[in-house]
Amino acid sequence: MWSGLPVCHAGTYPGAFSRSAAKALHPDTVATDSGVLDKMARPTRRDESRRGRLRVRSTIIAALLAFCLPLSAQTLDQAEALWKARRYQEANEVFKTLVAAHPENAHYRVRWGRMYLDHWQAPDAEGLFDEALKLDPKSAEAALGKALVASESFAGAAAELARRALELDPKLVEAQELLARLALEDGDREKAAVEAHRALALDPQSVQAKAILASIDWLDDKKDSPWDPKAARGYETAGHFFMLNRRYLECVAFYRKALALDPSLYSAQSQLAINLMRLGQDQEAQSLLKDCWDHDFQDYATANSLKLLDTFKDYVTFRTARTILKLQKKEADLLHPYFETEMERVIATYEKKYRFHLPGPVQVEVYPNHDDFAVRTAGMPGLGILGVTFNMVVAMDSPSGRPPGSFHWASTLWHEMSHVFTLTMTQSHVPRWFTEGIAVHEETAASPEWGDRLGPEEIAAIEHKQLLPVADLDRGFVHPKSDSQVVVSYFQAGKICDFITEKWGWDTILAMLADFAHNQETGAVIQKELKIPPEEFDKQFLAKLEGETRKIAENFDRWRAAARQVNEMEKNKDYDGAIKLGTQFRDVYPEFVETGSLYEALAEADMAKLDKPAAIGEWERYVHMGGRNPETFEKLAGALMESGKGKEAADILNRLNWIYPEDNLLHQRLGGLWLDEGNAAGAVTEFRALVSNHPVDRAEAHYELARAYNQNRQRDQARDEVLAALEIAPDFKPAQKLFLELQ
Repeated sequence: MWSGLPVCHAGTYPGAFSRSAAKALHPDTVATDSGVLDKMARPTRRDESRRGRLRVRSTIIAALLAFCLPLSAQTLDQAEALWKARRYQEANEVFKTLVAAHPENAHYRVRWGRMYLDHWQAPDAEGLFDEALKLDPKSAEAALGKALVASESFAGAAAELARRALELDPKLVEAQELLARLALEDGDREKAAVEAHRALALDPQSVQAKAILASIDWLDDKKDSPWDPKAARGYETAGHFFMLNRRYLECVAFYRKALALDPSLYSAQSQLAINLMRLGQDQEAQSLLKDCWDHDFQDYATANSLKLLDTFKDYVTFRTARTILKLQKKEADLLHPYFETEMERVIATYEKKYRFHLPGPVQVEVYPNHDDFAVRTAGMPGLGILGVTFNMVVAMDSPSGRPPGSFHWASTLWHEMSHVFTLTMTQSHVPRWFTEGIAVHEETAASPEWGDRLGPEEIAAIEHKQLLPVADLDRGFVHPKSDSQVVVSYFQAGKICDFITEKWGWDTILAMLADFAHNQETGAVIQKELKIPPEEFDKQFLAKLEGETRKIAENFDRWRAAARQVNEMEKNKDYDGAIKLGTQFRDVYPEFVETGSLYEALAEADMAKLDKPAAIGEWERYVHMGGRNPETFEKLAGALMESGKGKEAADILNRLNWIYPEDNLLHQRLGGLWLDEGNAAGAVTEFRALVSNHPVDRAEAHYELARAYNQNRQRDQARDEVLAALEIAPDFKPAQKLFLELQ
């Protein structure tokens, strides 16, 4: 859930490198079957003839290497030369022999690790750097290697490791360049400039230092920069920073500029293609990626993006004047009406709220395989996420791609569509914390039941004073010190936007967006629009947040112990004890609606005591507090129906469509309730969903859809559906009767 968030696309660490290097570099490693995200060591395509050629070539080269380079004569220079020539197999054999012959040489392991890092195998590289540090704890290059590994996955430890490398070798310019890069990734342009100038002091010709200084100017919308590196790798670096700032058109321009200077810079070509995909330009992207592959640039992003593009033939596109919806064919008929209706609703709401009309239709891509969706985020900072926005393109998980109840797709859609507006309004100049904060705010603005609840990670961060200052909040998204810091940063950003809206009004949010569109910094915008320094804002915000959460924080340990005890009591049929203790602690932490919630335990205890009204009350509290367990929704709907409250039951089941519309029983029950309540259009939607989702009784499903069409005065469609029912079951009496009525 982000305007661009990551999945680490490096391979899984197979253990100590010296035991796995040869296997990891083997060219015939097979891709996984679980989706297009391949986490094995070296991804390959499906061209068997090409594999055969690679095997023959590897055999010939190995024979020549054995003839030309006797083991006793192999040197580091030979390994480096083979590596530079991208002859990784042969270089690996030389490194392997060198390390075996010189087991105490840390430098050989460092260089071997750097080759693995160059070959897109960061976990294996890290294993070698660790081995090198055990041999030589003062190896600056090994510490730098670990910093580079951490930086590839945007890990918060990268800067600390780079500083450690500089302590060990103050003249290690690459470590200094990395510190500048990390600072600019965090959005700290002042610090990035200082670090880049330090790199230039070590090496006045540093292309990376110049590229970082130039990127600062270009990100500030300066057309020209005195630091223009005029080098392909410099422009590649600039493209990276514009990608991180969601400025994809400019990002693409810099990658093209890099390739104009060096057409063989396939790392830039791959990133150009991936960013063209983010802009919906798939045809050119596929051509560029295939060219990378054919020239043996086969990193994870390239391989997985090619495989993702191959799957697009299995998708169908629906268009309206304001929306483009791409769905996998197998679930398109089921999801289309729900997604398209919600897209239209959110656009109409936001155009009024933001006082802004989008320049064209918004494209939403829905992926039933989470690995396919993850490829769309390759190379971006963050954790596993639910949605991502690229200007006017949104990619997100399908409800079928997540366990039932773990994903509220409508809430995610409203979150991502907010990014479409804030990024477009500001030409992507809005800082990450603010666009994420607004998006989190919008989830609960759309419905108080939506959005994420206050969790244990957030409670701990508030209690231990771990929230970041507003001026530094971007760092919590890009280089988090822990996995939980990303979660906490989303929560904090959303609460900040809630606070601003409550105290200063929504117009202040819009004014801040306008300021950010003119490239103003967070501190200056806070001072201008809120009339207080950012430090004072932090003080006021924290005081309010701590006041709201104090009761939960102070009683959290007691609540947790009580919740466990209540669930045990309910399982052991001590219903009176569960009800007494659960009622006492339920409102101590009312936002907890995950597995083991007191609402569900209390409802089960109430039902066991035949107190249906009390159970209904607990289930309703659970739903309205934001619970998402489909089974609990269905229990509540069933209890309401048994109590003669059909309208209320329909309302509960309709909520479930925003969470998990894959359940045929849901559509069957809700369709029947809508017919009983006179909502024929709603019944048509539900029974169409039932028909499209492979029901067990297909004749019954077509018959119910015919009834709904008939009640909605769509007699031709009703006749078609009842005929479909009779084709499946000619003796189906209700269908025969309806057919005669329609005739």
